[in-house]
Amino acid sequence: MPVSVFDLFSIGVGPSSSHTVGPMRAAARFSSAVQQMGALDRTSQIHVDLYGSLAATGNGHGTLTAVAIGLEGIYPEDVEPAALEESLDRIRQSGKLNLAGSHPISFAIERIVLRPLTLLARHTNGMKFTAVDLSGNTLLEETYFSIGGGFIVREGEDEAIEKSGSLPLPFPYSSAVELLNHCTTTGVRISEIMLTNELVHRDENEIRSGLLKIHAVMEDCIKRSITRQGSLPGGLNVRRRAKTWFDKLSLEDPDFDPFFAPDWVNLMAMAVNEENASGGRVVTAPTNGAAGIIPAVLYYATTYIPKIAKATQTDRNDAIVRFLLTAGAIGVLYKERASISGAEVGCQGEVGSAASMAAAGLAELLGGTPQQVENAAEIAMEHNLGLTCDPIGGLVQVPCIERNAIAANKAINAARMALRGDGQHHVTLDQVIETMRQTGMDMSDKYKETAMGGLAVNVPLC
Repeated sequence: MPVSVFDLFSIGVGPSSSHTVGPMRAAARFSSAVQQMGALDRTSQIHVDLYGSLAATGNGHGTLTAVAIGLEGIYPEDVEPAALEESLDRIRQSGKLNLAGSHPISFAIERIVLRPLTLLARHTNGMKFTAVDLSGNTLLEETYFSIGGGFIVREGEDEAIEKSGSLPLPFPYSSAVELLNHCTTTGVRISEIMLTNELVHRDENEIRSGLLKIHAVMEDCIKRSITRQGSLPGGLNVRRRAKTWFDKLSLEDPDFDPFFAPDWVNLMAMAVNEENASGGRVVTAPTNGAAGIIPAVLYYATTYIPKIAKATQTDRNDAIVRFLLTAGAIGVLYKERASISGAEVGCQGEVGSAASMAAAGLAELLGGTPQQVENAAEIAMEHNLGLTCDPIGGLVQVPCIERNAIAANKAINAARMALRGDGQHHVTLDQVIETMRQTGMDMSDKYKETAMGGLAVNVPLC
């Protein structure tokens, strides 16, 4: 089933696409399934079991509360963070939730069963929902997997999708080689290949307005973050830095320090991820844990590339759309050929993929050929290989927030390096993606979003 740019860039809430957005979406789908089979009024309780990584770091990642909100029929793209907290307070105080938004049932968040040592076959992020009647009889039982970036798969659903088929794409590709071949035979850019494929499902105005909305949400996220002070939730007492940095940078002379632009890129990435860590509204890009990289690099493109920074608003919007389409075209390869799930392949699948996508988008806006764009994407991932996911306290805070800032500047450097070359290079993007996949499969589970290794065990929680 083809991956759309709107699958890779989706609006949700923090702190995690795999652990918050995916479980909320799965719970909402389950509640809808109960309703559609006509069993809503007969449902007395919903039993929830979380497995593997979802259970190991579920509390820190907001998984349990996300499930409760999802069972009320609310999807992550629709929920407002403030309304979410109000709903959670109501559920906690009353001991009830409104299944599918209308049928009250008894529910206690603390009764969700956590099974961190049990790994289901399909993916480490597994969850099972069971609807029962007053007599305890099972009305419906379904198992879902949160496979990264907010994507979910119901057990047995893969085969159903393959059998149902989908509309054929004008430029199908499953490798960077095929993508580049399309560019060579047509003489167009990677963004144009992606746009033509997207036109199968939406008209051009819808695509353009949708991507500009995605960018607007990214900008709103930054604007909110740079006004907020205090510490992030969760118990680590991580201090918010975005507002302080913004205030200081706003007073500095841009001609005084040659690293002024990288400082602003750092700020933008950290602002997004501080907002994500506090459960705010963000865009998966392609995941929540890596949500700050693409907005930060896109800020660099629209601020420090003269022809874009000084362009009309229409031309700036064109550049934003091209950036996101190019980044999305590269993101498809990671989603289809490897993984964007930290619980499956470590943080190389989240931050590494985002850096690669961002480098590609920037390289195209800098005037790079498709071969140079592919090279930029390859460089960015090559130097994120082996990156582990070891969040302290199971929270998307340390090292995640700073890691986004480092990766954003790494993506910019990768794009600039690629533009200095001619597109010819020893390691191809396909090879580095396969290497990332193999590295992730070999990586110990304690370094894959379980908080059982690395910084998570070597840094005291006080």
